[in-house]
Amino acid sequence: MKKILIIIIAILLFIIFSFETHAITNPLAVPNNIYGMGVVNLSDFKDVSDIVNNNGSWGYIKIVLTENDRDKEVLQNFFDNLRRNKLIPILRIATKYNQDKNYWEKPKYEEMDNWISFLNSLNWVTLNRYIIIANEPNHSKEWGGEINPQEYATFLKEFSLKLKNSNSDYFVLNAGFDQSAPNSSKTMDEALFLKRMLKKEPDLFNYIDGWNSHSYPNPNFSGKPTDTGRKSIKGYKWELDYLSALGVKKELPVFITETGWIYKQNSEDTISQNFKYSFENVWANDNKIVAVTPFILNYLTEPFYHFSWKKDENTYYKVYQEIKDLKKVEGKPTQRINGKIIFSFLNPFTIKNRSQKGYVLVKNTGQAIWYENDLRIKGPNKNIQIQNISLNSLEPFRTGLVVYTLKHPDQESLEDINLGLFVADEKIGDVFSGSIVSF
Repeated sequence: MKKILIIIIAILLFIIFSFETHAITNPLAVPNNIYGMGVVNLSDFKDVSDIVNNNGSWGYIKIVLTENDRDKEVLQNFFDNLRRNKLIPILRIATKYNQDKNYWEKPKYEEMDNWISFLNSLNWVTLNRYIIIANEPNHSKEWGGEINPQEYATFLKEFSLKLKNSNSDYFVLNAGFDQSAPNSSKTMDEALFLKRMLKKEPDLFNYIDGWNSHSYPNPNFSGKPTDTGRKSIKGYKWELDYLSALGVKKELPVFITETGWIYKQNSEDTISQNFKYSFENVWANDNKIVAVTPFILNYLTEPFYHFSWKKDENTYYKVYQEIKDLKKVEGKPTQRINGKIIFSFLNPFTIKNRSQKGYVLVKNTGQAIWYENDLRIKGPNKNIQIQNISLNSLEPFRTGLVVYTLKHPDQESLEDINLGLFVADEKIGDVFSGSIVSF
């Protein structure tokens, strides 16, 4: 009996563990627009949308959040703007920059709960909550002045587990690595760093949902878009092959969250054509890639102004228009559809062969904006016809009035009907259940 009980507990733990360490949806299982952009300013969302959603919809935007940026009102407003402009956020979690020591402080375990509380307080744009934990830890300046792959591996694993235990919608990504970094007092070769990570945490990739890559065109951010292998725009393939050689069997969707050429080494025309070629002939043709978010949209000062797509306060380089004009896929990310019917009215007494209006006051409690063409009112009744439905667009946590027209049969009747309100084929609730008398 004791042995059977142990087996049952083991099975239950396996089910719970599996649920908690895998994101809810595969972003490549639905139509996906890989185009995205990296930003440092929350206000840049509209320019990102103009680039990545032209001829398509639902591209990506990557933003860095430090501990000082945990302002619920500010970030919720940002998320709401992304929702309106059909942008999917990828958040990179950062600490604080130590100006005196010229490095990013090492993340503290006690900050995990603060991050989780903050992130869980938000109404996210899509079902998947994309989170990158830290940045290029094979540089000492990104990890408190130290290089410690074992410590990063454990931190990544434990932070991921805590995130997923709090909400299974978190889609966790590793920090991107500098593929060109040598072994030195301040940097570590990525291959050695990854090898030591996996030696410390052999099951690490049970806690990671996708692979985050910094696939830059090197050397000197000036390589050709046709180059292959490590230190190229296809560097993510080298990383995946190396992980496979280390024994990682998991299929990992790829997020290229940093890439780009610099104006210091390349002409404006060269950069524009390089990006065009890369998107059309490399990245968009790889069915493992979820998103490509070049570094960086708008950075007009040191140290990154050579990467900026923005030239000055009012103009952009040619690459902006070049990528904007490229044809994109119409992405359809999964969003949670929820709502609550507050009040509904339909007159149960009507005249045969006439139409009448029904009214539904409803609250959107999900993630998607409801549009008129998303709505359906339907039921099993063949003699009742719904002729039209009207609604001004309804954002999450807003209340709106749905007005529909119902056409009755051309003879006197007593009909038992049940009508439900559906948004994108998800049932919100019943708007009428009872008898209708036509006379």
